[in-house]
Amino acid sequence: MQSISTRTIAVLVAGALFSGASAQEKTGPGAETQEPRVFSLPFSSNLVRQADGAATCGLGKDWHRGRREELKRRLKTGVVVLRGMPEPRASLGFHQDKNFWYLTGVESPGVAFVMDLDTGREVLFVSKPSAFAESWGGEIWDTDDEWVKELTGVQEVRANDAGRGGNRGLLELLDELLGENSERPIWTLQTSHVELSGAYDSAVPYDRAREKDSLDGRVSREAALAGHLEMRYKEQGVKVKDLTPELWDMRVIKTDRELDAMRRASRSGALAIQEAIRSTRPDLGEWDIDSLITWQQRRFGATGPAYAAIVGSGVNSLVLHYNFSSRRMRAGEVVLVDFAPEVDHYVSDVTRTWPVSGVFSDEMIPIYDAVLAAQEAAIAQVKAGARMRDVSGAATKVLRERGYQCPHGISHSVGMAVHDPGGLGKTLKAGMVFTIEPGVYDKATGIGVRIEDVILVTEDGCEILSADCPKEREAIEALMAEKGILDLIDVR
Repeated sequence: MQSISTRTIAVLVAGALFSGASAQEKTGPGAETQEPRVFSLPFSSNLVRQADGAATCGLGKDWHRGRREELKRRLKTGVVVLRGMPEPRASLGFHQDKNFWYLTGVESPGVAFVMDLDTGREVLFVSKPSAFAESWGGEIWDTDDEWVKELTGVQEVRANDAGRGGNRGLLELLDELLGENSERPIWTLQTSHVELSGAYDSAVPYDRAREKDSLDGRVSREAALAGHLEMRYKEQGVKVKDLTPELWDMRVIKTDRELDAMRRASRSGALAIQEAIRSTRPDLGEWDIDSLITWQQRRFGATGPAYAAIVGSGVNSLVLHYNFSSRRMRAGEVVLVDFAPEVDHYVSDVTRTWPVSGVFSDEMIPIYDAVLAAQEAAIAQVKAGARMRDVSGAATKVLRERGYQCPHGISHSVGMAVHDPGGLGKTLKAGMVFTIEPGVYDKATGIGVRIEDVILVTEDGCEILSADCPKEREAIEALMAEKGILDLIDVR
């Protein structure tokens, strides 16, 4: 794990400070006699923050070059054509398409990339210089920026005015590379793009539904590119092929740098949930927990959320993907929180469930203990060579023995997307990363419990990347007995 620099902000909390802090006082071990807490806030760094305002190239130009070399080895011949994302449609910050970033490390709008697999020639297309645009939006990678070549390792940089119907430079280069008759294929990405907070299992159905909509009919950006190239080079007999399957297969086994980024993301998410557990009390809103975690994630290195926050209290804990954060939490209920960040383009996925009042009730304990035991049984099965069905089967067996069942799958791949592509296959391999997340949702009691961690497969077992977030009942109750940030903020 990359080292995380720390600073300490000491906040002395006098007992009298909290005497009238909330409508409902916390209960639990040590709550009555707690000493004033000193808040130690570790400030996690990401690679962009470490650059302190300078431009960066993803995980490093050598890493991204290595990914391109591996793709070249797999595809063998032809020309790869990639287009990055344009300026965002909404008034939000720019975020690059995950696949484009994976191969280039470039985080700037309106760029394109061409790679000749046979000669090794690489060309990066960037914006034309615009002092006006940069006066509004800050640094935009353009042809006047000599540092682009050194930063990316791509030595041929050209202008491409993609945002104004252009792409002339890109198309002229393709004409040059392919010639009048070419048996070499063009390789493009033909799956839906995914940016911050995105996932392919939602992006692909969205694009398909839009294409089939009789009052819309627009194809995806990726399909449009492939279709245009097919028409342009039809007479030459050039085939346009999809490189997605090979790229997705590359993404299944994580490299060391990817794993370091995922550790940073998991630690950011775990620390944020820790603070949410401390700060929870009756009569707070789900929105309080949602906003607290969002703030803490950003402080600990996050670019943004890996997905929309799930903060479900009471009956909302029974809804698998409840995203409204609009209910007030009440004494005697659980709150289920499934929320994690993205750091350096890689994400985590962490879920914890805890009692709003600070102590697990007699109704909560058997459900919670069953889910925790199921998760632990599944984790115990993980190692290189193990079968995925044995991992999920171990969790199912524990739940059935205790009279419960989980209504959803307990695992999915994690990486640059929260539901990462590629699949886990029948047999686990070292370097795979996935979740284990059994859950029980009991309508009779209104108690929903899910416990989720991010698991890295190793040769002889596994590493729990999100282990910084407690899940034993005693540890959660002890954490809840501490005063949290919201206890400080809400002092009256």
